Amino acid sequence: MDKKIKDNIRKLRDSSKVAYVGSVNGDGFPQIKAMLVFEHDDLRIQYFSTNLSSKRCAQFRENPKACVYYCDKGRYKGALFTGTIEICEDRETRAMLWRDGCEMYYPGGIDDPDYCVYKFTAKTVNFYSGLSNTTASIDELYE
Repeated sequence: MDKKIKDNIRKLRDSSKVAYVGSVNGDGFPQIKAMLVFEHDDLRIQYFSTNLSSKRCAQFRENPKACVYYCDKGRYKGALFTGTIEICEDRETRAMLWRDGCEMYYPGGIDDPDYCVYKFTAKTVNFYSGLSNTTASIDELYE
């Protein structure tokens, strides 16, 4: 993969405050949800916090296939990561993503029984910019 495309994907991912996370419901239809982005450390592994009681968690338990989409709508750029989601309930992972203000949603803090973290592991990425699409394995971003 071209270095300029790699740099554009990283820049888009690093500047995004919101990601669109896709799941598959029990009837096989796609479902999309906007989620806040709290970490930017890795393109292969991405984390999101959410409610364990959500219907999306039930969907991922049944079918872990997922996608995460980042976009710059003003510049018509987008990066679609495809992979799987694991629901993490361990304290270490939940603490890693915890931020001041999260107690508004999870009054029990890091140990709130309804607080969990999605661990998304990307397998491929598709980058769109300037009327051009590039699809590659996630490993190519690290070559």
